[in-house]
Amino acid sequence: MECTVRWSGVDAGMSFVAETGSGHAFVMDGAPEGGGRNLGPRPMETVLAGTGACTAYDVVLILKKSRQDVRGCEVQLQAERAETDPKVFTRIHMHFVVRGRDLKPEAVARAVKLSHEKYCSASAMLAKTAEITVDYTIVGD
Repeated sequence: MECTVRWSGVDAGMSFVAETGSGHAFVMDGAPEGGGRNLGPRPMETVLAGTGACTAYDVVLILKKSRQDVRGCEVQLQAERAETDPKVFTRIHMHFVVRGRDLKPEAVARAVKLSHEKYCSASAMLAKTAEITVDYTIVGD
């Protein structure tokens, strides 16, 4: 896996453009109080968002393989960071809202658990510094 992150230059404040090995690009920026211009998410927000996408991907894939009629999956993440540098994540709570037809609660619970404990590499890395908790809600379709 590869990625190049470039500072946009003196006129851009603290804006950076990331170009991924898969050919995608996105902007990240710092907060105005840190010299940024709020042109994109903060770098640590992208870490949190990537973790959410990683685990939601797992949950949907596991439910599909379990022949569940999953129609939607959302994960709401709340994180706390250390007060001193490096300001690592110390607590992360993931709340899954899984939508579908006749979803079996045990299948959803299993999918969330497998993602959290076995498959999601992003949350496995963050678990080295953060206490990660998960729960879920099932919404019928």
